[in-house]
Amino acid sequence: MEKMIGWLRLKNMTLLQSFIFLCSFMLLMVLSVIVLEFKWAESIRQQYPDHPLVNKWALPSLVAIVMITVAVSILLMASLFYRWKLKKPLEILMKASNKISANELDFHIYYDGKDEFGELCLVFEKMRSQLEKNFKTLWRSVEERKQVNAIFAHDLRTPLSVLKGYSELLTTYLPRNNISEEKLLDMIQTMKVHIIRLESYTEAMNSIQKLEDMPVQRQAIALEEITSLLNDSAQQIMRQCDKRFVSTINADSNNIRVDLNLVMQVFENVIANGARYATSQVRIDYSVSKDFFSITIMDDGAGFSETDLQKAVLPFYRGEVWDTNGHHGLGLYICKILCEKHDGSLHVENGSHGGAKITASFFTKLIKS
Repeated sequence: MEKMIGWLRLKNMTLLQSFIFLCSFMLLMVLSVIVLEFKWAESIRQQYPDHPLVNKWALPSLVAIVMITVAVSILLMASLFYRWKLKKPLEILMKASNKISANELDFHIYYDGKDEFGELCLVFEKMRSQLEKNFKTLWRSVEERKQVNAIFAHDLRTPLSVLKGYSELLTTYLPRNNISEEKLLDMIQTMKVHIIRLESYTEAMNSIQKLEDMPVQRQAIALEEITSLLNDSAQQIMRQCDKRFVSTINADSNNIRVDLNLVMQVFENVIANGARYATSQVRIDYSVSKDFFSITIMDDGAGFSETDLQKAVLPFYRGEVWDTNGHHGLGLYICKILCEKHDGSLHVENGSHGGAKITASFFTKLIKS
């Protein structure tokens, strides 16, 4: 029977179709058994036509046997239906529910049935996958927030220490008039510089929080149009640094869907870095492939050091150069945040022929032209 039901591909039927099939199959079996029982009862009656007990108990016994047959067939049908259609998917979903409730998301849900439970398992797997993705994103966000806060606290320590030291000096010596006017003005000027640094750091942290909350608004745009806009921005930036650039395009589609403002913000940050560190030229490669719009910017400068490669996208990382013009080392970190918001990534490396190489990718639903 099991081979017969397997041959009929019961797993590919819906629950209703399977139930109707089992009911029909069991009904035929029951009717066949009942017919045999009637024949058996009739044969006994014919063997003992004049026996009083046979005539008295034949009909009640037959009715009882038929009822028992029907009851057994119902139980058997329910058992078969549960075993072949309910048991396995329910066990899979129960185990999956227990793992999800325990925050164990590193598993997969698979059920090869084509019925409603197969669809339910598929939906459950999509939910598990999305939960895993959201959990990893949340975990990464928390870790990055801890890292930002730690770096921010470290960078605030110096100006706060200076302000604390000067405030103690003023509290101690100013009432005694032991500080000259020139020294006092010098201390006030130094304190002002560090207060400005604190304000600048606070504004930088606020800008990071605003970026994380910024929505991504994709819009259809021609590849030629967006590359023209980006090249115009590059030309303005490179002209200020007295550098030049060249660009290439390698695309599977002439139209894409991206957040133009977000892409331009990332591009301008990266091209500004390239212009700052390039010796004479920056190369820009645009590509569209496998649902991603990528921009690779390579300069002909000295490239990244090993430390830079590990820390370039960290917040407030400035390398070995201190920029007195308000550069907080947030450019590549902001680009990383924006790329990830666009379901893409930012990759930092050195070119094969030297120089820095930065690739920003943005997920885009390709529009075939």
